[in-house]
Amino acid sequence: MTEAAFHLTRPLRRTTSVVFASPHSGRYCPPGFLSRTMLDSRAIRSSEDAFVDDLFDVAPLHGAPLLAARIARAVVDLNRAADEFDPALIEGVRRPVHNPRVASGLGVIPRVVAGGRPIHQRRMPLAEAQALIDRWWRPYHGALAALLAESHALFGEAILIDCHSMPREAIEVAGPVGGVRPDVVLGDRFGAAAAPAIVERIAAAFERAGLRVARNMPFAGAYNVQHYGRPTRRQHAIQVEINRSLYMDEHLIEPSRDFAAFRQILAGAVAEIAAIGRPEGLPLAAE
Repeated sequence: MTEAAFHLTRPLRRTTSVVFASPHSGRYCPPGFLSRTMLDSRAIRSSEDAFVDDLFDVAPLHGAPLLAARIARAVVDLNRAADEFDPALIEGVRRPVHNPRVASGLGVIPRVVAGGRPIHQRRMPLAEAQALIDRWWRPYHGALAALLAESHALFGEAILIDCHSMPREAIEVAGPVGGVRPDVVLGDRFGAAAAPAIVERIAAAFERAGLRVARNMPFAGAYNVQHYGRPTRRQHAIQVEINRSLYMDEHLIEPSRDFAAFRQILAGAVAEIAAIGRPEGLPLAAE
């Protein structure tokens, strides 16, 4: 049986232009991958946004679809352009114009996981890399583009919420020295990917849930927000990064005892965010 490239949960009825997507929560590794890597299965998952798809799985109850990756981020990174190949890993690839993500080993076929630990024992032929793109990247982005087009057709606009998680250590650089660290970081490419009024409403939804919110630091949004965010065309894209320590054991990659309670807190914010794209007077999908 062929593994699906993604999992799409649709609402009973689309009532909002908002689309939730989780590109980094997949954990599937193709047959033979683990035997060819230098890392064990836990290390492979260290870059994964574990359980983010579970945190946002209430979205369809509020009329919004949820698109979740199946492939592990260590195999293919769905938050990169299809041609962000790393010449240090992929044979026959020219060194790109300065690209910090590729230079650090975090191209579309990652060379390293969290902490800069190498993934592969050998370099990869370009044909093998292209096959991975065709098998995993193109179906996911085809589905995402179709959902956004559907939003435009039904509501005249589209709002992408690109859902991620961040390691606790990553937010140590956010905010003033000695200050309170954020629970959530919203990335809109410093205003280039979404209308300010929409970002304000998303921030307010998280704040009403009791969460501290920061903007664009240290995460302003990567490929998905940059590519799909076209506010002048009424298409908005916002990256949402959630502090992993709020709901999981980052070392064991397991839900913490606070997971259920945090998921319930987040559910209220998800409902409010879905409502941003709902035409006035249109009921929820579950009603």
